[in-house]
Amino acid sequence: MPRFELDLDPVAHITADAIGQPGQRVFYLQGWRAADPQPVTIILEKIQLQSLAVGIEQLLAEVARQHPELTEAPADYDEEKMRIHPPVDPLFRAGELGLGYDAARDLVVVLAREILVEGDDPEQAAVVRFWCTRPQARRMAHWAAEVISRGRPICPQCGEPIEPEGHFCPKKNGHKRK
Repeated sequence: MPRFELDLDPVAHITADAIGQPGQRVFYLQGWRAADPQPVTIILEKIQLQSLAVGIEQLLAEVARQHPELTEAPADYDEEKMRIHPPVDPLFRAGELGLGYDAARDLVVVLAREILVEGDDPEQAAVVRFWCTRPQARRMAHWAAEVISRGRPICPQCGEPIEPEGHFCPKKNGHKRK
């Protein structure tokens, strides 16, 4: 049995954001219910947030294909409303993220499962489910893509991030090893 399970069903708002300078940012997923102004915050890795944004778009495309009668979820967002809200007191660091869709309720669920150290019982991981509308999910996905794009630029030669103090490209000197 999980350490705890928390269902934000439904969320009043869901967002993702990063705090810190590019290269040293910490990424977060945050949501809250209308009845409870206290946000629920989870720490994510950048690649998890990137995968979540892509996964939401793929899920919504599949929902639209299976349910053509539904209106398309808008992607527009208000940047000020999408910023993470204090207090930023994460419950845990996500080890796994999942997505689902409840057609009867027309809600998307974003599931975050706590990362565990080796040897811990996987059944003990805390779980948070953020139940959101399709427009909320799409707005969060588009905002997340914007947040990710604000990171360090990528070197076109080697594909590695360019640090603010400069970049020594291994492709230019022939010493890149894998």
